[in-house]
Amino acid sequence: MNTAEKLRSLSIDRSAPSGGGAGPWPLIAGVAVVAMLAMAGWMMFMRPAPAPAPAVAAADPAAGAAGSTVAGVAAAPRPRGGLVASGYVVARRAATVSVDITGRLTDVMFEEGAIVEKGQLLAQLDDEPARYDLQLRQAQVQSAKANVQALEAQMVEAENQRQRAERLMASEAVSRAALDQAVATIESLKARYDAARADVRVAEFAVERQADFVDRHKVRAPFAGVIIAKNAQAGEILSPAGGGGEFTRTGVATLVDMASLEVEVDVNEGQISDVRPGQNATIVLDAYPDWNIPAEVIAIIPTANRDRATIQVRVGFKERDPRVLPQMAAKVTFDRTEG
Repeated sequence: MNTAEKLRSLSIDRSAPSGGGAGPWPLIAGVAVVAMLAMAGWMMFMRPAPAPAPAVAAADPAAGAAGSTVAGVAAAPRPRGGLVASGYVVARRAATVSVDITGRLTDVMFEEGAIVEKGQLLAQLDDEPARYDLQLRQAQVQSAKANVQALEAQMVEAENQRQRAERLMASEAVSRAALDQAVATIESLKARYDAARADVRVAEFAVERQADFVDRHKVRAPFAGVIIAKNAQAGEILSPAGGGGEFTRTGVATLVDMASLEVEVDVNEGQISDVRPGQNATIVLDAYPDWNIPAEVIAIIPTANRDRATIQVRVGFKERDPRVLPQMAAKVTFDRTEG
């Protein structure tokens, strides 16, 4: 090794860290900074958010705030009153339309939702055998009337015979017995004539009865209303009693008088003193929560439900509207009573 190389080996390399490096302190300082930042973020996340401002201001009853608005949104009017009860729309006049005889349906002449009038024909049972019997009864009437006409002719002839016998007896051409025979014949024909006329009345009564039986094969609406259910189809057996299981229908339709709709609610016993007949109320249907319907109390049912401690109250609509349907849920707000 020459002198120049020996001198270079003794020089100090300042690019390399001296003394084994700077030690662990920079790493510790970095970890501490990260921990402080995490703690600050956690404190900001757990801080409770401020309560939001109310969307609608409370209405002042004295100021009539029902029409006030907040942030451009109109407040919905609320019905006045204190006591609120829940119930359902019911029909006071509803019926399952059927017949009082058993027969097979041949035709059904309506669909659900149909508006029908009183006496309108809804369905037809098979009445062919009944119509044959009606024709038989009508023929019997004609036969009875023909018998009456024959007896009338015989009575005319018998009367002529009696008059002839009287003339002959006056001239002593015949005996008294001939006249008595003619009179007896007339009396017999009168008795038969009266019986024949009675037979005519009986036959006519049988015709009327059979005609009524034929008409009972027709299912008619007992009152005006709306069909809300179609319970049978053509080909099924219709009977006033369901003795045939699922193969026998007891009714062909369910008819409701929409003019008889009202609301039935249950009022707690402790609050029934706030309700009286004729009291004004407001009905709100769950289907139309923004529609306040004027109403009044029709009646308070004079009995209580001991299991529920309630009393049923009937509330009637002051206005009729086709949107009101049976079995709709409703809430009734009763106006406050004086005193």
